[in-house]
Amino acid sequence: MLAMPLAVQAQQPSRTLQGIEVEQLPGQQVQLRLRMDGMAPQPMAFTIDNPARISLDLPDTALSLDQRRTDVGVGVLNSVVAAEAGGKTRVVLNLSSLVAYETIVDGDSILVRIGTGAAEADRGYWSQSAMSEPPPPVAGGRSISNIDFRRSEDGAGQVQVTLTDPNTVVDFRQVGEQIVVDFRGASLPEELVRRLDVTDFATPVVTVDALRAGDNARLVINANGAFEQLAYQSDEVFSIEIREAVVVTDAPSAYGEGRNYMGERLTLNFQDIEVRAVLQLLADMSDMNIVVSDTVQGNVTLRLQNVPWDQALDIVLQTKGLDMRQRDNVIIVAPAAEIATRERQALEARREIEELVPLRSEFIQVNYAKAATLATLVEGGEGGALMSERGSVAIDERTNTLLIQDTADRIDDIRRLVKTLDIPVKQVLIESRIVVVNDDFSRELGVQLGYTGVEESGGRLYTTSGTSAGTDTMVSGYLDSFTDNDPTNDGTVTIPTGDSRFERYNVNLPVVNRAGSIALAVLDDDYLVDLELSAAQSEDRAEIISTPRVITANQQEARIKAGVEIPYQEASSSGATTTQFKEAVLSLQVTPQITPDEKVIMDLIVNKDNVGEFVPSATGGLVPSIDTREITTKVLVNDGETVVLGGIFETERRDTEFKTPFLGDIPVVGNLFKTTQRSSDKSELLIFITPKILRDGASLY
Repeated sequence: MLAMPLAVQAQQPSRTLQGIEVEQLPGQQVQLRLRMDGMAPQPMAFTIDNPARISLDLPDTALSLDQRRTDVGVGVLNSVVAAEAGGKTRVVLNLSSLVAYETIVDGDSILVRIGTGAAEADRGYWSQSAMSEPPPPVAGGRSISNIDFRRSEDGAGQVQVTLTDPNTVVDFRQVGEQIVVDFRGASLPEELVRRLDVTDFATPVVTVDALRAGDNARLVINANGAFEQLAYQSDEVFSIEIREAVVVTDAPSAYGEGRNYMGERLTLNFQDIEVRAVLQLLADMSDMNIVVSDTVQGNVTLRLQNVPWDQALDIVLQTKGLDMRQRDNVIIVAPAAEIATRERQALEARREIEELVPLRSEFIQVNYAKAATLATLVEGGEGGALMSERGSVAIDERTNTLLIQDTADRIDDIRRLVKTLDIPVKQVLIESRIVVVNDDFSRELGVQLGYTGVEESGGRLYTTSGTSAGTDTMVSGYLDSFTDNDPTNDGTVTIPTGDSRFERYNVNLPVVNRAGSIALAVLDDDYLVDLELSAAQSEDRAEIISTPRVITANQQEARIKAGVEIPYQEASSSGATTTQFKEAVLSLQVTPQITPDEKVIMDLIVNKDNVGEFVPSATGGLVPSIDTREITTKVLVNDGETVVLGGIFETERRDTEFKTPFLGDIPVVGNLFKTTQRSSDKSELLIFITPKILRDGASLY
């Protein structure tokens, strides 16, 4: 429905539609003849994809048919329906599928040929201008004064042709990857006959050729790949837009500030038609009520193929500098400046009314949020306040209540704000699991080997042992054994025992903390061979699990820690000492943020300290060191999902060998002159985190 001031014609229609005749043509074509009782008008045509139909509007035409509906069933034409309203007649052709068509005005008849073949397919969508006689030329003849190319913000190529006569008939068709535009009866100046290479603009358009074709001026636009084209005219400027084909049909368009167009798709092709008539067609197609201001004037030329009706409406409005406001199923159309002025006046009127409305006082109880925080939002700043200039807000912190004094409308707005924001804050349980696994292994083999002996030859005494102290002991024992006053002495030497036996070892490399050993000895009259083998092996496996848990509100920091504080002495410049403390703790510090899709973003600091080795201090004594393990990160985790934040894996291998030079290098035998130590220490740290959004109460378990 379209409501237009001054748009209703008072006089009777000047012609009548008296008959509809259908004729089947070769090549699956159908011809429809609309017979009048006078000169036939130029029809205004548009198409709809689903259901497939072609609509013809016959202006200033009455309807005089015996039957409003005629069933055909020939080719793709199923039926024809005619209706009269508002001084015009609409003929709707119901099709089984949408095909090309053309219209021809032939005296008192209008011929509509449906399914005219591939060669005429594109021409059919622009048939109204192609088949009609051109309007009378303006003084000096029609011509093209300028051809310009530019790239739009969304990457489309725009060809803009400036005409000297806005009534120039335009024939627009697509042939393969070419778009051919003929300006009928228009001349092309010599300086504009050229090729524009626009490859560098990075649009689907490659070249634009401007040339003469008989009495017409012609543009041939060459494009690459799949593309969509749109043509429209605003006064003397005829514009063609070519952009890449969009796969998703409901994606945001270049028009209407990125809105999604969901209206029924249609095809419009009009040459120099009144804007008010186009709006009337769109109202009929959309079943919307469109109210048009008296100041909406002018004509428009446009070719829109298979576009939603609401997008077509946006294009028409923007082309003519119009704007609209929609309330339910009513659309008000007026010049943009007029709508802006009207809204500004309405706003000023509301402000004047607010200055006269009496103030009210009301208490608003705040349950979950802080009243002071909501008061800051209500007062706002920089023009963002909900309160009027006469309004005020006070806070009772004891009862967490807002005292509002303002107009009734403003108080209602504030109450809605409080209702929206004063809700329980979601809480999150964060559980961290810190696992430390140690696996230590060591093996040690040691040897003690000694040769001790004494022999007298030619009045000389020869001794051998592991150390000089051992030989001294041997010499002393030998001399004591050969005293002249002892007839029972047989000349043997007593081998020392006890702690002095270690002085006999030539190789003394035992295992310190031995787990087992074996000793061998060979004794003769004047020598002793000692051999002792020792060994030790240790294995240490440990698993330490720490599980700190904490509950906190959304976007509120929480920290939990447990451990010890280690005291240490600190000297000042004056020489005085003070006792300071250093923490060695297990801690979890987290700030969660719950996303709208029930995920949790966490800022995390996880720390695990242990008391390490004791080291000398500057003031004397020993102080413990601190072994620190810490991770700081930010992570996004699903509700209830466990994620590994990180880990440290350490492996320490050590092979140690103590040996007698040269002798320890002898194969096989060298093992008697050395000791070996082998150790392997493995340590692994893993940190897990699991957030859980609490919905039915808070619990650590």
